[in-house]
Amino acid sequence: QVQLVESGGGRVQPGASLRLACAVSEKLSDVRSLAWYREFPGEERAFVADLRPDGIPTYAASVNGRFTISRDDVKNILYLQMEDLKPSDTAVYVCHALYHYTYYWGQGTQVTVSS
Repeated sequence: QVQLVESGGGRVQPGASLRLACAVSEKLSDVRSLAWYREFPGEERAFVADLRPDGIPTYAASVNGRFTISRDDVKNILYLQMEDLKPSDTAVYVCHALYHYTYYWGQGTQVTVSS
C-alpha cells in the first residue's frame, strides 16, 4: 500500500507563492502516474496537474502558466510549485498516485489565499 503525505500548505496573500510537497512511500520510478487535485468546499475533487511516466506534465486551464508539477526521484517527493496565487485557488490540495493498478490519495494540505 502506498502512503502519500502532503505538506507545504498555508495561508498567503494574493500574488504569493507556495510549494507543496507529497512524500511517497514507494519509489517514484515504480509509480505509474502522479497528480495533484484540489477540493473546494462542498465540491468534488478537481484535477490540477499530473505528471506522466514520460515526464510530460498536463495542467488544468485555471492553473496553466502559474503552477508547475515536478518530481524528485531520489527523495521520492512530488512537488507543486504555485505562483501568483489567487483567492480562487483556496482549497485542500491532495496528492494522487496510480501504483500497481490501484489509485491512492493523500489526506491533503490546506491552501488559503486571502488578503
